[in-house]
Amino acid sequence: MACRRCRLLHLDLVRAADGRPYRDGGDEEAAEPSLSVPEPSRDAKAEEMDMAVKKLALANRWVSVTDVFDRLRRARENREQQARLLEGLEGRVKQRRDEVERSLADLSVTERSQIVSRAVNGHRAELKRNSLDSRVAYLKTVGALREELGSARAHYQSPVQMLAREGLGSERRSRIMHQIEKSGTVELASLAALAASTGDKELGAALLTRNSGVPHNERAFSSQELADALVGDDWRKITQAMLEVERIALEAVQADSAFETGRTNTTRSVQLALRKREEAAIGADLSNLDTDPEQED
Repeated sequence: MACRRCRLLHLDLVRAADGRPYRDGGDEEAAEPSLSVPEPSRDAKAEEMDMAVKKLALANRWVSVTDVFDRLRRARENREQQARLLEGLEGRVKQRRDEVERSLADLSVTERSQIVSRAVNGHRAELKRNSLDSRVAYLKTVGALREELGSARAHYQSPVQMLAREGLGSERRSRIMHQIEKSGTVELASLAALAASTGDKELGAALLTRNSGVPHNERAFSSQELADALVGDDWRKITQAMLEVERIALEAVQADSAFETGRTNTTRSVQLALRKREEAAIGADLSNLDTDPEQED
């Protein structure tokens, strides 16, 4: 039961990293019986899919910029604590191996290997049982953090999306919107340059709204470029932080599975290396999480 409990958690976290829901170590999904029902029409399928996407978008929870970095801190701390626990357990396994090997120095290599393997496997099994609750707690913690940020990721899909929320409902943004309602392309381009150079996000957000009502071929500036200039660095940090939490969750599974089985999963090691490369390609510096981007409420 103990091993099955951990295997289910491993499976849940790997599924979650692949975009499938994290189920908090529940039982494996039962196969649904096949029912003969009429095939819905193409239009009905499209409408159903559209409604499902809208419901999913509305169900995504909100996590502020500050909370994103807080979740990353907690995931890192949880992983460090898990690593210390597993290193201590592996140290005890190695100590047991060394003790048995020294006591069997007079036996042949084959006999010594068989006895050592049995002794070490038995000791590892005992350590697995005794440490189960602690190890499961670490996996559940990182799984919950990964799930929370995975849901909130829909709110941080692009710099434009982030900038569009800046100062939403504020009196200043409303005044700016009124002032630029009739502005021409030259004035809008000048204001966009001013917002980018001064870091005025509320002005930038108002300009985004104004720009969205202008045909693409008549726009005075690029909404994407303006958003990248104002919040691009913040967006890259947030995106990389979310990816790192996903990777930490997989690392936790990898480490716990290696202790459970006594060997490393090479396929998962390759997956982790690819994820690290993906994070590095973003290029954000998350070495000091105390210097967060300007907070969003």
